[in-house]
Amino acid sequence: MDVEGEASRVLAELRAQADPARAEYEKRYLKSDFVHIGVPVPALRKVAVSTVKGKPTRDDLVALARTFWDVTQEGRPVHEARIAAGEVLAKRAVLLEPRDLRLAEELIRDSASWVYVDHLAEKVVGVLVVRYPDLAATLDAWVADPYMWIRRTALLALLPGVRGGDPDLGRIDRYGDALIGEREFFIRKALGWVLRELSKKDPAWVTAWVEPRIDTISGVTLREAVRHLPAADVARIKGQTADQAR
Repeated sequence: MDVEGEASRVLAELRAQADPARAEYEKRYLKSDFVHIGVPVPALRKVAVSTVKGKPTRDDLVALARTFWDVTQEGRPVHEARIAAGEVLAKRAVLLEPRDLRLAEELIRDSASWVYVDHLAEKVVGVLVVRYPDLAATLDAWVADPYMWIRRTALLALLPGVRGGDPDLGRIDRYGDALIGEREFFIRKALGWVLRELSKKDPAWVTAWVEPRIDTISGVTLREAVRHLPAADVARIKGQTADQAR
């Protein structure tokens, strides 16, 4: 693969679709200091993944993702190029090897927004952990990492197992207890998302986990966690929270 050539082609196609008004809106919404071209994600994804529709090697894929990630304009990263890096890795995650968890970590540590972190966390880190279960030991360290986005990644990386019907209940339990007292909104939300997705398949487990923790669970986590629980369970849980508020 001509990595540099493909990256240049993608950037040219994205710039041809530039929408300055959208770019300005995205910058404000994401509170971003990056350069924004202003391309909707579906269109961006279509252009980005066209680079890996053939049969790239693992080395091609990694080189392409790094090339996208490192694109700058006027000394600043380009938002759409960073999104493209995550999209190509997710599209061909089957090519990645255990050593590529280090690449995902590098990109996440170089991120400063959920808009880059979440796709990498679920579609790259989570997929690697499902394919190579021993990698989950790394998540055990990440859940206590000082960097908030790495802690969020530890939680969101559990989602592929949940959605695939093989949830890591032990880690959901431990990570939930480790992070239930977090002040960071993005951690509270992530814990709620994991519980919400699990509740679609195992509502009894989620109910049994949430109820004893009513006095410590945050409002945002609770709202997500009970979203798909049976009505009777939701009423009972909400009744307990109301009792504590009095």
